[in-house]
Amino acid sequence: MQYFLLNQISFRISQRPLRPLRFKIFGMAKEVEIKFRIADVRALTRALRREGFKQITRSTNEMNVLYDLPGQKLRKRGELLRLRHYGDEWILTNKAKGTSGRHKVRVERETRVEDGERMDEILRALGFAPTFRYEKYRAEWSDGKGHVVVDRTPIGNVGEIEGAARWIDRTARALGIARTDYITQTYAGLFFEWKRRTGSSAMEMTFRAVRRKGI
Repeated sequence: MQYFLLNQISFRISQRPLRPLRFKIFGMAKEVEIKFRIADVRALTRALRREGFKQITRSTNEMNVLYDLPGQKLRKRGELLRLRHYGDEWILTNKAKGTSGRHKVRVERETRVEDGERMDEILRALGFAPTFRYEKYRAEWSDGKGHVVVDRTPIGNVGEIEGAARWIDRTARALGIARTDYITQTYAGLFFEWKRRTGSSAMEMTFRAVRRKGI
């Protein structure tokens, strides 16, 4: 697995202030969500507006770096440690091992970070190293009860619905998403599934890497 240095990563910063990134209070919370493939972003946008959703943030570049200990100890336990740069915010997140029924459910702990590059230095000093990087352009929508995000990624457009389980199902149904369309995989899982399907030699889910390596 390739390792990456954060000071070699370039980020596009949003030109307007963003609301706090996360949908929940910073700290510890239970994350309940599903992903789904987006065939038509414009059609989904119309459906969101029809159902009373308001756009919270415009489509903004987001870069994510996953960290692990030697021997991939976190991955083997089903856990995740991520440093995210979204617009002008840095977020450090730890996710516990999840359960995947109809929805993906896992305990999540996260906090804002003032200096992402210094956080990277701290993680490395503690023995963590970057193991995977993935990028997307994310727009966020809310109806006041939960959130829908629209992600443009190097491997296609993907949506997420996050909130209470029943609300997720009601919202999905209103947006024309069948339960058979629910996805509970992580982005890393989706990327490596895409690699197997396409034969791409890209080692990270970034626009530059996927364009360079092709299919």
